[in-house]
Amino acid sequence: MKQVLFYTRNQCGLCEDAKITLKLLQDELGFEIIEIDIEETDELTERFGLMIPVVELDREILQYGQIDYFTLSKRLHEKTR
Repeated sequence: MKQVLFYTRNQCGLCEDAKITLKLLQDELGFEIIEIDIEETDELTERFGLMIPVVELDREILQYGQIDYFTLSKRLHEKTR
C-alpha cells in the first residue's frame, strides 16, 4: 500500500480542508495517509513552513497550499495505478 505523506500544522484551515480531500481520495484509491506536524522539527518548519499543507508521494510533492480535489486526484491516480 502506498504511503502519502501529509505535512500539516496546528490551527491551519487549509490543512483541515486538505485532510478531508485526502480522506475522500483514500477511500477511492486505498493509500495510507501519514500525517506529519511540521512544527515537530526546525528542519520541517524551515522546509515546509510557507507551503503547508503539502501532499507528497514517493518523495515527490504532488500539491501544496490550496489543495483541490481534481488536481490531487489526477496526480494520485497517475502515481498509485
